[in-house]
Amino acid sequence: MTDPVTAALIPVVLLIAVGALAGALGWVPPSATKALSNLIFLVLGPPLLFRSMAHMDLGSFDGRPVLIYFLSSGVLYALLLVVYRFSPQGVVSTMTALYGNLVMIGVPLVGLAYGTPGLQILLTLVSLHALILLTVSTVLMELALARASVGRADGGAAASAGALAVTVVRSAVLHPVPVPIVLGLAWGAMGWSIPEWLDQPMVVLGSAFGPMALVMVGISLAHTLATPQAWAHLRRALVFVGIKNLLHPLVVGVAAWALGLQGLPLAVVVMAAAMPAGANAYLFAQRYNVQADVTTAAVAVSTLAGLVTISAVVFTMAWLVG
Repeated sequence: MTDPVTAALIPVVLLIAVGALAGALGWVPPSATKALSNLIFLVLGPPLLFRSMAHMDLGSFDGRPVLIYFLSSGVLYALLLVVYRFSPQGVVSTMTALYGNLVMIGVPLVGLAYGTPGLQILLTLVSLHALILLTVSTVLMELALARASVGRADGGAAASAGALAVTVVRSAVLHPVPVPIVLGLAWGAMGWSIPEWLDQPMVVLGSAFGPMALVMVGISLAHTLATPQAWAHLRRALVFVGIKNLLHPLVVGVAAWALGLQGLPLAVVVMAAAMPAGANAYLFAQRYNVQADVTTAAVAVSTLAGLVTISAVVFTMAWLVG
């Protein structure tokens, strides 16, 4: 019988492998990856985010696990941003190191390991995961890009802080991540239901997001491995694996334990932090054309390493929680 970790990871690995095969055979050339990533990010992503936010039940939140998870992850985010320096590369590196695959791996794994009670806790995290990490990273990236642009421009030192703020706000707000999130939250807050004629196409588009994103990771991985810098990218990816697969769950676990979280909530938040790097990190890097090769390698290697690291976390939590 297949153990829960393997059962959750095999579909993800296979989808990445399918994309890698397509890329290696030349079915999707490097020149097409930007257009395909835009299709995933701009067409498939917004319906998924909108529906997730519109159906979010704020009254069902278990506040402590959610608060502890995002506070501890936020502290680690800030520390990593200092280590990597506040720059477009630093924002992408931090995003890659902390954005986990909570849906395609986390949901089936927690469901198999902890059942419905565990899923209820995880889904509260999932509903806020993209909202917080993608929105914060988007705002920081736009600020970093604007700052770099001003620094390169002639007379950039004289640019007003107000002009910089306007540029950042406009780029961050008129963006395919915050817009559907805000609209979805507003829709749900009004108590409206999504008409079936609109909801069904959104379901189809949203359900294609995860598989297509992972296939795109595989395609980009094949292109990355074909470059002379392939081994350098893979070596850098190992650093992200150490942070995402090992350091992140350790930080969240220690913080949760220190703040008195016990039992199932403790196990679920640690498991959520242990999830390998998610494809959204790749799409984020691809959209801004910032170290996409390294991020691609990090997502793939982190997922493969998860067969070992997530198993270790599962056994550790079983021993601690019982």
